[in-house]
Amino acid sequence: MDFRIITIFPGMFDAFASHGIIRRALESGRITMEAMDLREYAEGRHRVTDDRPYGGGSGMVMKPEPLAGAIRSARSALTNAKTLLLSPQGRPFNQAEARKLAHLEGIIFVCGRYEGVDERVFETDIDDELSIGDYVLTGGELPAMVVMDAVIRLIPGALGNEQSSGEDSFSDGLLEHAHYTRPYVFEGKDVPGVLLSGHHGEIRAWRLRSSLIRTFLKRPDLLEKRTYTDEEKQMLREWSRYLGSLADG
Repeated sequence: MDFRIITIFPGMFDAFASHGIIRRALESGRITMEAMDLREYAEGRHRVTDDRPYGGGSGMVMKPEPLAGAIRSARSALTNAKTLLLSPQGRPFNQAEARKLAHLEGIIFVCGRYEGVDERVFETDIDDELSIGDYVLTGGELPAMVVMDAVIRLIPGALGNEQSSGEDSFSDGLLEHAHYTRPYVFEGKDVPGVLLSGHHGEIRAWRLRSSLIRTFLKRPDLLEKRTYTDEEKQMLREWSRYLGSLADG
């Protein structure tokens, strides 16, 4: 997959591309990434990329000419890419959206700044608008990194372990199960014995129960949207009976 990021701070992406899974995906050729300096598409000696809004008001607005020029330059190189604006006004980004984006050939990220972008550019050159949460940041650079990180780990071969991304939280609508590693005893607490049993079926069932419990305790809203398997229904019935016995006792 090919990524282009349009930003006034291209240097922010140097460290992002230099570590861990992102670096390995770049080195293996599974992805390409280029941070494009928006100022290179601005005119005049000072390369201005923003101006005061018509109608008055506080803040500045990103000028249409450099933005349109940068987007169209990126599109000429990535003809099948989707252009996404990172903005608090966009649709909420989640794991399901990450899976959809992972099937694209390329993505062009437009990192908004100031009060936003000129509406005429949004109408003509932006395919979609995404938000990583209901809060305001100083720009779209960090959201672009968040979206790329979530998408890249879903690209086949990027993680090395193809099973890993399928076990992440939200991959099947549940939070991920509890994890344990060495030492076996830490501050008087043991690792659950089933994880050392070597019985794969029992381990899988334990992890499913752990996922259900953690989701119930931390994100019960996810359970309201879920379609349950027969195995999950049986686990929930067992808990219901157990909780009922505690109440009766």
